[in-house]
Amino acid sequence: MLVWDNARIHLTAAMREFIDANARWLTVFQLPAYAPDLNPTEGIWSLVKRDIGNLAAADRGQVTRAVKHRLKKIQYRRHLVDGCLTGTGLILDC
Repeated sequence: MLVWDNARIHLTAAMREFIDANARWLTVFQLPAYAPDLNPTEGIWSLVKRDIGNLAAADRGQVTRAVKHRLKKIQYRRHLVDGCLTGTGLILDC
């Protein structure tokens, strides 16, 4: 499954070729060009930024470690992930 939000990289010829070449098994959901309210990932990043927003990092490595640490904490708190999906109004049908 590919959620396609019309980002510039999704508009390249290479991406179109990839989609066409894999159409047999690949399902593409196309979102408007900018739709943070439909993208549960935006909710996850909001949680990460809330936690590290005041981090005075000495280098990029420290930022990377802080982001990875926060994402790991979110991963084990299913209600946070579910909340980000619920906030979009979309339904995960498995």
